Amino acid sequence: MADPITAKLLAHIAAQAATDEQARKRLLILILGPTVTFLLLIALILYILTSPLSIFAEWAMGDELDAIEDLQINYGYNQNIGIYEQDYIEGSGQSYEGIVFTDGGMEVVYYNQLDERWADKMYGTTGTIGEGACGPTSMSIVISTLTGEPHDPIELSNWSVANGHRCEGNGSYHSLIPAAAEGYGVSCKGDLSAQDIVNTLSSGKLVVALMSEGHFTTGGHFIVLRGVTSNGKILVADPASYKRSEQEWELSLIIDEARKGAAAGGPFWAIGN
Repeated sequence: MADPITAKLLAHIAAQAATDEQARKRLLILILGPTVTFLLLIALILYILTSPLSIFAEWAMGDELDAIEDLQINYGYNQNIGIYEQDYIEGSGQSYEGIVFTDGGMEVVYYNQLDERWADKMYGTTGTIGEGACGPTSMSIVISTLTGEPHDPIELSNWSVANGHRCEGNGSYHSLIPAAAEGYGVSCKGDLSAQDIVNTLSSGKLVVALMSEGHFTTGGHFIVLRGVTSNGKILVADPASYKRSEQEWELSLIIDEARKGAAAGGPFWAIGN
Protein backbone atom coordinates (compact mmCIF):
# COMPACT_ATOMS: atom_id res chain seq x y z
CA MET A 1 0.00 0.00 0.00
CA ALA A 2 1.36 3.45 -0.90
CA ASP A 3 2.16 5.85 1.88
CA PRO A 4 -0.07 8.95 2.31
CA ILE A 5 2.45 11.30 0.68
CA THR A 6 2.78 9.14 -2.43
CA ALA A 7 -0.98 8.71 -2.67
CA LYS A 8 -1.49 12.47 -2.41
CA LEU A 9 1.11 13.07 -5.11
CA LEU A 10 -0.50 10.56 -7.45
CA ALA A 11 -3.93 12.09 -6.86
CA HIS A 12 -2.53 15.53 -7.66
CA ILE A 13 -0.93 14.25 -10.86
CA ALA A 14 -4.21 12.59 -11.92
CA ALA A 15 -6.19 15.75 -11.20
CA GLN A 16 -3.70 17.84 -13.16
CA ALA A 17 -3.85 15.41 -16.09
CA ALA A 18 -7.65 15.63 -16.10
CA THR A 19 -7.48 19.41 -16.02
CA ASP A 20 -4.96 19.44 -18.86
CA GLU A 21 -7.19 17.12 -20.91
CA GLN A 22 -10.17 19.43 -20.43
CA ALA A 23 -8.02 22.39 -21.38
CA ARG A 24 -6.90 20.63 -24.55
CA LYS A 25 -10.51 19.85 -25.47
CA ARG A 26 -11.54 23.46 -24.92
CA LEU A 27 -8.62 24.65 -27.04
CA LEU A 28 -9.51 22.18 -29.78
CA ILE A 29 -13.10 23.41 -29.79
CA LEU A 30 -11.95 27.03 -30.00
CA ILE A 31 -9.74 26.17 -32.97
CA LEU A 32 -12.10 23.85 -34.84
CA GLY A 33 -15.36 25.72 -34.21
CA PRO A 34 -14.75 28.67 -36.55
CA THR A 35 -13.08 26.39 -39.12
CA VAL A 36 -16.06 24.02 -39.27
CA THR A 37 -18.47 26.96 -39.44
CA PHE A 38 -16.49 28.49 -42.30
CA LEU A 39 -16.43 25.20 -44.23
CA LEU A 40 -20.18 24.75 -43.76
CA LEU A 41 -20.77 28.28 -45.05
CA ILE A 42 -18.64 27.59 -48.13
CA ALA A 43 -20.56 24.35 -48.71
CA LEU A 44 -23.88 26.22 -48.46
CA ILE A 45 -22.76 28.84 -50.96
CA LEU A 46 -21.57 26.20 -53.42
CA TYR A 47 -24.85 24.31 -52.97
CA ILE A 48 -26.85 27.44 -53.82
CA LEU A 49 -24.67 28.25 -56.82
CA THR A 50 -24.80 24.78 -58.36
CA SER A 51 -28.29 23.54 -57.50
CA PRO A 52 -31.36 23.85 -59.74
CA LEU A 53 -33.72 26.60 -58.67
CA SER A 54 -36.57 24.11 -58.36
CA ILE A 55 -34.93 22.89 -55.12
CA PHE A 56 -35.55 26.29 -53.57
CA ALA A 57 -38.95 26.92 -55.13
CA GLU A 58 -40.91 25.42 -52.23
CA TRP A 59 -39.57 27.80 -49.59
CA ALA A 60 -38.26 30.79 -51.58
CA MET A 61 -40.79 32.97 -53.34
CA GLY A 62 -40.71 36.26 -55.17
CA ASP A 63 -37.70 38.36 -54.31
CA GLU A 64 -35.90 35.48 -52.58
CA LEU A 65 -36.11 33.23 -55.66
CA ASP A 66 -35.06 36.13 -57.91
CA ALA A 67 -32.08 36.79 -55.64
CA ILE A 68 -30.97 33.15 -55.88
CA GLU A 69 -31.37 33.25 -59.68
CA ASP A 70 -29.31 36.46 -59.92
CA LEU A 71 -26.61 34.88 -57.73
CA GLN A 72 -26.47 31.84 -60.00
CA ILE A 73 -26.36 34.02 -63.12
CA ASN A 74 -23.50 36.16 -61.85
CA TYR A 75 -21.39 33.64 -59.94
CA GLY A 76 -22.63 30.11 -60.49
CA TYR A 77 -23.97 27.77 -63.07
CA ASN A 78 -27.03 25.67 -63.68
CA GLN A 79 -27.09 21.99 -64.52
CA ASN A 80 -29.43 22.27 -67.49
CA ILE A 81 -27.97 22.89 -70.94
CA GLY A 82 -28.23 26.58 -71.72
CA ILE A 83 -31.48 27.24 -69.88
CA TYR A 84 -32.01 28.43 -66.33
CA GLU A 85 -34.07 26.18 -64.08
CA GLN A 86 -36.48 29.07 -63.55
CA ASP A 87 -37.28 28.93 -67.28
CA TYR A 88 -38.39 25.31 -66.83
CA ILE A 89 -40.46 26.24 -63.77
CA GLU A 90 -42.29 29.01 -65.62
CA GLY A 91 -42.46 27.43 -69.07
CA SER A 92 -43.14 23.75 -68.54
CA GLY A 93 -46.73 22.63 -69.04
CA GLN A 94 -47.64 25.89 -70.76
CA SER A 95 -49.06 26.43 -74.23
CA TYR A 96 -48.08 29.56 -76.13
CA GLU A 97 -50.34 28.88 -79.08
CA GLY A 98 -51.53 31.98 -80.93
CA ILE A 99 -49.18 34.50 -79.30
CA VAL A 100 -48.16 37.32 -81.64
CA PHE A 101 -46.14 40.34 -80.54
CA THR A 102 -47.29 43.65 -82.02
CA ASP A 103 -45.39 46.18 -79.92
CA GLY A 104 -42.21 46.30 -82.01
CA GLY A 105 -43.47 47.86 -85.23
CA MET A 106 -44.30 44.53 -86.88
CA GLU A 107 -46.25 41.40 -86.01
CA VAL A 108 -43.91 38.69 -84.74
CA VAL A 109 -45.11 35.11 -84.28
CA TYR A 110 -43.90 33.64 -80.99
CA TYR A 111 -42.83 30.06 -80.34
CA ASN A 112 -41.42 28.69 -77.09
CA GLN A 113 -39.26 25.56 -76.95
CA LEU A 114 -40.83 24.60 -73.61
CA ASP A 115 -44.36 24.62 -75.04
CA GLU A 116 -46.19 21.49 -73.90
CA ARG A 117 -46.97 20.62 -77.51
CA TRP A 118 -43.34 19.76 -78.29
CA ALA A 119 -41.04 20.28 -75.27
CA ASP A 120 -40.60 16.52 -74.80
CA LYS A 121 -40.16 15.70 -78.50
CA MET A 122 -36.65 14.55 -79.39
CA TYR A 123 -34.20 16.94 -80.99
CA GLY A 124 -31.76 14.50 -82.52
CA THR A 125 -30.81 11.49 -80.42
CA THR A 126 -29.47 12.96 -77.17
CA GLY A 127 -31.98 15.57 -76.04
CA THR A 128 -35.39 17.15 -76.41
CA ILE A 129 -36.63 20.34 -78.03
CA GLY A 130 -37.20 21.77 -74.57
CA GLU A 131 -33.62 21.11 -73.56
CA GLY A 132 -31.66 22.17 -76.61
CA ALA A 133 -33.68 23.48 -79.56
CA CYS A 134 -33.37 27.21 -79.00
CA GLY A 135 -31.83 27.53 -82.47
CA PRO A 136 -34.62 25.79 -84.38
CA THR A 137 -37.24 27.57 -82.25
CA SER A 138 -35.67 30.95 -82.97
CA MET A 139 -35.73 30.15 -86.68
CA SER A 140 -39.38 29.05 -86.33
CA ILE A 141 -40.14 32.53 -85.01
CA VAL A 142 -38.19 34.23 -87.79
CA ILE A 143 -39.37 32.12 -90.73
CA SER A 144 -43.02 32.03 -89.64
CA THR A 145 -43.02 35.80 -89.18
CA LEU A 146 -41.31 36.63 -92.47
CA THR A 147 -43.12 34.11 -94.69
CA GLY A 148 -46.55 34.47 -93.08
CA GLU A 149 -46.79 30.67 -92.86
CA PRO A 150 -46.50 28.58 -89.68
CA HIS A 151 -43.29 26.57 -89.26
CA ASP A 152 -43.19 25.21 -85.73
CA PRO A 153 -40.16 24.04 -83.66
CA ILE A 154 -40.80 20.38 -84.49
CA GLU A 155 -40.46 21.12 -88.21
CA LEU A 156 -37.31 23.25 -87.79
CA SER A 157 -35.75 20.77 -85.36
CA ASN A 158 -36.25 17.94 -87.84
CA TRP A 159 -34.86 20.16 -90.60
CA SER A 160 -31.81 20.96 -88.47
CA VAL A 161 -31.10 17.27 -87.81
CA ALA A 162 -31.66 16.24 -91.42
CA ASN A 163 -29.28 18.92 -92.68
CA GLY A 164 -26.49 18.31 -90.17
CA HIS A 165 -26.90 21.32 -87.88
CA ARG A 166 -27.73 19.47 -84.67
CA CYS A 167 -24.77 19.43 -82.26
CA GLU A 168 -25.67 16.38 -80.19
CA GLY A 169 -25.57 17.09 -76.47
CA ASN A 170 -24.88 20.76 -77.01
CA GLY A 171 -27.68 22.44 -78.96
CA SER A 172 -27.18 23.51 -82.58
CA TYR A 173 -24.22 24.48 -84.71
CA HIS A 174 -24.05 28.17 -85.58
CA SER A 175 -24.39 27.18 -89.22
CA LEU A 176 -28.09 26.50 -88.60
CA ILE A 177 -29.03 30.18 -88.82
CA PRO A 178 -27.78 31.07 -92.32
CA ALA A 179 -28.56 27.57 -93.64
CA ALA A 180 -32.19 27.60 -92.43
CA ALA A 181 -32.65 31.13 -93.77
CA GLU A 182 -31.44 30.02 -97.20
CA GLY A 183 -33.46 26.80 -97.03
CA TYR A 184 -36.67 28.70 -96.40
CA GLY A 185 -36.03 31.48 -98.90
CA VAL A 186 -35.18 34.45 -96.70
CA SER A 187 -32.01 36.55 -96.72
CA CYS A 188 -29.34 36.36 -94.03
CA LYS A 189 -26.39 38.63 -93.28
CA GLY A 190 -23.93 38.14 -90.42
CA ASP A 191 -21.23 40.20 -88.74
CA LEU A 192 -23.48 43.08 -87.61
CA SER A 193 -22.42 46.21 -85.77
CA ALA A 194 -24.60 47.91 -83.17
CA GLN A 195 -25.87 50.35 -85.78
CA ASP A 196 -26.53 47.48 -88.18
CA ILE A 197 -28.75 45.87 -85.55
CA VAL A 198 -30.78 49.04 -85.05
CA ASN A 199 -31.08 49.65 -88.80
CA THR A 200 -32.14 46.03 -89.40
CA LEU A 201 -34.87 46.15 -86.76
CA SER A 202 -36.05 49.58 -87.89
CA SER A 203 -36.47 48.31 -91.46
CA GLY A 204 -38.87 45.51 -90.58
CA LYS A 205 -36.33 42.70 -90.41
CA LEU A 206 -35.34 40.43 -87.52
CA VAL A 207 -32.01 39.62 -85.89
CA VAL A 208 -31.00 36.26 -84.43
CA ALA A 209 -28.51 36.65 -81.58
CA LEU A 210 -26.37 33.98 -79.98
CA MET A 211 -26.15 34.87 -76.30
CA SER A 212 -23.43 33.74 -73.90
CA GLU A 213 -23.65 33.40 -70.12
CA GLY A 214 -25.60 36.23 -68.53
CA HIS A 215 -29.21 37.35 -68.30
CA PHE A 216 -30.47 34.94 -70.97
CA THR A 217 -28.50 31.73 -70.52
CA THR A 218 -26.11 29.67 -68.44
CA GLY A 219 -23.93 29.01 -71.44
CA GLY A 220 -25.22 29.47 -74.98
CA HIS A 221 -28.67 30.40 -76.23
CA PHE A 222 -30.20 31.69 -79.50
CA ILE A 223 -32.81 34.44 -79.21
CA VAL A 224 -34.56 36.74 -81.69
CA LEU A 225 -34.32 40.53 -81.58
CA ARG A 226 -37.70 41.65 -82.85
CA GLY A 227 -37.83 45.41 -82.58
CA VAL A 228 -36.45 48.67 -81.22
CA THR A 229 -38.44 51.16 -79.13
CA SER A 230 -38.55 54.93 -79.60
CA ASN A 231 -36.03 55.32 -76.78
CA GLY A 232 -33.60 52.81 -78.24
CA LYS A 233 -34.44 49.75 -76.13
CA ILE A 234 -34.43 46.32 -77.78
CA LEU A 235 -37.42 43.97 -77.81
CA VAL A 236 -36.74 40.24 -77.96
CA ALA A 237 -38.49 36.95 -78.61
CA ASP A 238 -36.69 34.56 -76.28
CA PRO A 239 -37.63 30.96 -77.15
CA ALA A 240 -37.07 29.87 -73.54
CA SER A 241 -38.82 32.69 -71.71
CA TYR A 242 -42.03 34.55 -72.47
CA LYS A 243 -41.30 36.70 -69.42
CA ARG A 244 -38.03 38.00 -70.88
CA SER A 245 -39.78 38.47 -74.22
CA GLU A 246 -42.05 41.06 -72.63
CA GLN A 247 -39.16 43.14 -71.29
CA GLU A 248 -37.16 45.93 -72.91
CA TRP A 249 -33.39 45.49 -73.03
CA GLU A 250 -30.38 47.75 -73.37
CA LEU A 251 -28.62 47.15 -76.69
CA SER A 252 -25.23 47.44 -74.96
CA LEU A 253 -26.12 44.60 -72.58
CA ILE A 254 -27.19 42.32 -75.42
CA ILE A 255 -24.05 43.09 -77.42
CA ASP A 256 -21.74 42.56 -74.44
CA GLU A 257 -23.28 39.23 -73.47
CA ALA A 258 -23.46 37.98 -77.05
CA ARG A 259 -19.87 38.82 -77.91
CA LYS A 260 -18.48 36.80 -75.00
CA GLY A 261 -18.85 33.75 -77.23
CA ALA A 262 -18.65 35.33 -80.67
CA ALA A 263 -18.31 32.96 -83.61
CA ALA A 264 -17.47 33.47 -87.26
CA GLY A 265 -20.40 35.24 -88.91
CA GLY A 266 -21.95 35.90 -85.50
CA PRO A 267 -23.08 36.44 -82.90
CA PHE A 268 -25.75 38.40 -84.81
CA TRP A 269 -27.52 37.57 -88.07
CA ALA A 270 -29.92 39.96 -89.85
CA ILE A 271 -32.74 38.06 -91.53
CA GLY A 272 -35.38 39.49 -93.86
CA ASN A 273 -37.34 39.01 -97.05
